[in-house]
Amino acid sequence: MKSAFFESAEIFANQTAYVVLYGMVGCVFSMTYAYFNGTITTIEKRFKIPSKNTGIISVGNDISQMLVSAVLSYYAGKGHRPRWIGFGLLTIVIFCLMTALPHFLYGPGEDALALTAEFGAQPDENATKEAIEKQGSKTLCRLNGGGAECEVGEGNLAPQIVLFVAQFISGIGGSLYYTLGVSYMDDNTKKSRTPALLSLSYFLRMLGPAFGYALASFCLRVYIAPQLRPVINNQDPRWLGAWWMGWLVIGGMIFFSGIFLSMFPKALPRAIARRTIEEERRKRISLRARKESSNKEQTEKELLAAEMEKKPKEETKASFKDMLTTFRRLTTNKTLMCNNFSSVFYLFGYTPYWIFTPKYIEIQYRQSAATSSMVTGTVALAFSAAGVLLSGFVISRYKPRARYMAAWNVIVGFLTVGGILAYAFIGCPGNEQSVIVNIHDRTAINSAPTCNSDCHCDYVRYSPVCGENNMTYISPCHAGCKKQYKLASGRKIYYDCSCIPNNSFNTSSKPLFKRLNVIDLKSDINTHDVNDTKRKDLHELETTPLTTSLPISLKTAYPDVLLGGQAITGACPVNCFVQFVTFLSVMCCLKFIGATGRASNFLVSVRCVPEKDKTAAMGFGMMMMSMMAFIPSPIFFGWVLDRLCLVWGKTCSNKGNCWLYDPESLRYILNITASVFVAVGALFDVGVWYYVKDLKIFDEEVKEVELQIVKHEEDVHSTKDMEV
Repeated sequence: MKSAFFESAEIFANQTAYVVLYGMVGCVFSMTYAYFNGTITTIEKRFKIPSKNTGIISVGNDISQMLVSAVLSYYAGKGHRPRWIGFGLLTIVIFCLMTALPHFLYGPGEDALALTAEFGAQPDENATKEAIEKQGSKTLCRLNGGGAECEVGEGNLAPQIVLFVAQFISGIGGSLYYTLGVSYMDDNTKKSRTPALLSLSYFLRMLGPAFGYALASFCLRVYIAPQLRPVINNQDPRWLGAWWMGWLVIGGMIFFSGIFLSMFPKALPRAIARRTIEEERRKRISLRARKESSNKEQTEKELLAAEMEKKPKEETKASFKDMLTTFRRLTTNKTLMCNNFSSVFYLFGYTPYWIFTPKYIEIQYRQSAATSSMVTGTVALAFSAAGVLLSGFVISRYKPRARYMAAWNVIVGFLTVGGILAYAFIGCPGNEQSVIVNIHDRTAINSAPTCNSDCHCDYVRYSPVCGENNMTYISPCHAGCKKQYKLASGRKIYYDCSCIPNNSFNTSSKPLFKRLNVIDLKSDINTHDVNDTKRKDLHELETTPLTTSLPISLKTAYPDVLLGGQAITGACPVNCFVQFVTFLSVMCCLKFIGATGRASNFLVSVRCVPEKDKTAAMGFGMMMMSMMAFIPSPIFFGWVLDRLCLVWGKTCSNKGNCWLYDPESLRYILNITASVFVAVGALFDVGVWYYVKDLKIFDEEVKEVELQIVKHEEDVHSTKDMEV
């Protein structure tokens, strides 16, 4: 029975099944990063985690990869790689369960429970509306105080420690999956097919983020305690979604797929047969070359034969001494080190675009968060996927030499530098000149009073409004707006704004919106009685002075409407569409071009080392990239962005997140700095191009050496015949 099972299982032990399963596991694995990013704001809200601590938590996997990837890849590469991959995937399952663990340890929280019918909350169809409007009213100018309060800095530290440990564990599994999985694929397939299969696995992994964000969207629509009945809907700012639910789904998928992946043999049957035949053929050719050559010719032909006998007959057992010898051998490999440093500088320079591109698009081109995420998550992904697939199949079809692939990487590097520099000159002048930053510094001695110095705006969150003077203000409070009025469409008009000049008498320019007038307020009062819900809401928001009857003189009753400036919700519209499309076009070209270099970069890195060092070389490269790029790059560029911040938020004890950046300075400094790092990486690619001149990439190139030996034998035989 057991033998029958394994015989049936061997049918699926082939390279196609492995590549598809490996790619599907990679797809699910990459879902974890997207799902974490999609639910992190809910986790922050639930456990009161500051954003700076979230950044520390998210680099936990990079820290573990830096510490263990090289050592693990060396020892695991000497053993049963599919089983080691299965062990790595088991650690990913532990990571998923540990990330969900804080919910089961601490529950949904008292605030969330208080909003459910089971805990005494009363259903109220206006509760969400009231909560939103009450929150919105805190952005107004409050002359007598009572406005926005400071935010508490941190919550419980224990959930944050659990989340960090979970991320740390995921780095162990990630290093085993990436290093062992690809080396196993390369060792068990024909070298000519590796680029196509590698690109296919890359493509499947690229689908993961889209599924991850979709799963996050679904889970966050479910209440954090699904067994309870909330009295609010998911539009309410107090809503907490079931952020923990997706981790159970992802963990289960990885667990079952990991079982199947670990069942693959140490080497695929067809690969073993092919390798055995190849070794026998090489031995015969080498033996004939040695026997039939003269003493003078022996030296030359032995050099040719040595090219076919690079692999040792017996694999060295794993030991600490051999590991040090292996890493010393890798560090002296000029091709490998140039390739690794090229990747380090490229990743260092490109990391801010992976992290900050949606925010960059919002800041520079005034696009919505939804549009920014859609562009980076779908459009850019499509071009990257096309580049990966096309390059893989082109390399498999035409089998270019190592120098040609290295030369293409140099071209890709300098094209990327040109594209990043182009970003620096694709700006939107209207956007860069339409924001007014008028923050009153209460700490300054003898500071002159300003239009909003008495408004208590210190802890008002960034909520931009557009004044009738076509300028954007940080918030209604910073614009000096003391009252608001909600239109039937749901949009708010802020009035009695001391920082906005009254533009009602300016007939030369077209107004951005229709000014609120006393007739609007009169109509609102006449249409709703004192008990009307809408009127009650307006009273709470201080939209109009509540009276039971209309005053005799509207002009004297509503001077704030006639004299003060007015504003509407949202930043002033700026037409940056042309610049946005230009930026999008350049970005898509860079995504496509950059993706075409991934397969060639990998092939050079694994072919430039002895086959026994392949897995260790990949782990060593991952350690270098984590230590020199993935960890320091976000810190460095975060520091650069902090220097360009115009408006900072505040918490009760410290400085909060940045609300507003200087768009022009951000555009130049970020892009030029990133281009310098990528340019250095391109220079190292030039070094790779120089050192790979004799590197063999495909099986056919190795066979050329054998053909030279055969040809040499024929020449020797013909010479002997002539002598006879």
